[in-house]
Amino acid sequence: MKVAALQMVSGSSCGANLAAARELLEQAAAAGAELALLPEYFCLMGERDTDKLGLQEAFGRGVIQTFLSDAARELDLWIVGGTLPLSTPDPQRVCNASLAFAPSGACVARYDKIHLFRFDNGVERYDEARVLQAGSTPVSFELPSRDGHRWRLGLSVCYDLRFPELYRAYAAAGADLLLVPSAFTYTTGQAHWELLLRARAVENLCYVLAAAQGGHHDNGRRTWGHSMLVQPWGEVAQRLEQGAGLIVAELDARRMQSCRQQLPALEHRVL
Repeated sequence: MKVAALQMVSGSSCGANLAAARELLEQAAAAGAELALLPEYFCLMGERDTDKLGLQEAFGRGVIQTFLSDAARELDLWIVGGTLPLSTPDPQRVCNASLAFAPSGACVARYDKIHLFRFDNGVERYDEARVLQAGSTPVSFELPSRDGHRWRLGLSVCYDLRFPELYRAYAAAGADLLLVPSAFTYTTGQAHWELLLRARAVENLCYVLAAAQGGHHDNGRRTWGHSMLVQPWGEVAQRLEQGAGLIVAELDARRMQSCRQQLPALEHRVL
């Protein structure tokens, strides 16, 4: 199965971001991808954290969700829509939600980011808990590929990558492809991004597909980029360092099973 990770440099205009995302989705479909993964905050990298509140949608309706549903149906793609802000009972909080759409246009899975990023090195300061409500439940879904294989996909978002227990739970539930839409900062990405992605692949003998924000944004942020597909043995199959674009790579179920047979680490778990 071919999969695509779409890298963006999203700005403060939702309309412009959706147009850029549509162009990348069309490129992914033209390249033969069955699944396209958008990055975290693909629809908005606002001037302030609270800008997400103005763009929030109720689950099941809204401009962004309609965009994703229409694109999936029109392009015959499975699309995992990075993240978008979904409403909560608290008007001052939204969920940072990753939604999966089937080629029929139906939303088949929703994952709310569980771990909320906080970082302060004296120069850069981030605290997602100011406007985000954390999720609490791992979510996976099944994707039947055109070759007849049924892939189990585990959903996660960005800062979740630092918490291996989430991915271990997915592996225990049979996941063989882990998705990581992200907006890693340049500072933390340079230090840890590839290391963490490769570790999650190796320890779970899974494919890991990561779609990132990658560049200088009009709100002054700089993100690390380096969208990639990591194979179950830890090799980086494809990578896009900076700027908008996409990578397209092939998943091989037989290779994954071979890795698991040669090194049955998942069967050796004790704790």
